[in-house]
Amino acid sequence: MAAEAVLAERFPQAIFAIVAGSILRGEGTQTSDIDLVVLHEALPAAWRESFHFDDFPIEAFVHDFETLNWFVDQDMAGGCPVLADMVAGGVAIGPERARAEALQAGAQQRLERGPAPLTPEIRDGLRYQITDLVDDLRDARPAAEIRAIAAELTKPLADLMLLGRGRWSGRGKWLPRLLVRADASLAERFDTALRHAGAGQAAELIRLAELELAPHGGPLFAGDRRTAPPDARRSGLLAQ
Repeated sequence: MAAEAVLAERFPQAIFAIVAGSILRGEGTQTSDIDLVVLHEALPAAWRESFHFDDFPIEAFVHDFETLNWFVDQDMAGGCPVLADMVAGGVAIGPERARAEALQAGAQQRLERGPAPLTPEIRDGLRYQITDLVDDLRDARPAAEIRAIAAELTKPLADLMLLGRGRWSGRGKWLPRLLVRADASLAERFDTALRHAGAGQAAELIRLAELELAPHGGPLFAGDRRTAPPDARRSGLLAQ
């Protein structure tokens, strides 16, 4: 396996690695890479690097246990457990596979618990983003602008659909996959609405957004306030 050679040659001090990605699942394409979560006992800092090895594109996420915990926590707090999903669903390689498998079991348990309920801050942030974009869609616009707005709306609306139903969210190509798993009918409606928006017809997407906002308090504009951190300041003029 290419991943085992990568581990031996590029990360000889690693105690194990977990191989993940679409190639491993049998879903790879010509542009698919191999994801490699590499564990050390201790590191000064975690890092990510991308490279080719024997013509295979590799994306390596290099951690010790503490840095891995930190990044997994960050992902999960944001509702997109990318790293935990790699760990739980991958294949362990390297000298200490028993420890790798224990780590995988822990990641799987955390995934199965699902995301924390939406906090008021996250919920209202999504409501505000969606409301702002939907209001832009209500105006008469060229089809190109409708497509651009719909593209920007996709992520926050999908986040509300998934996290609002107690399901993990994701990014990019994972959003439609996760929506199908959560509710195939909803996923189809969302896809149809986006395709129509791509043709310059926004009515279905507006209606779907309104339906998704309703259980969470509806649209949000008036009353929304975000306070900057006290140290968000710098002296001088913008032109300097």
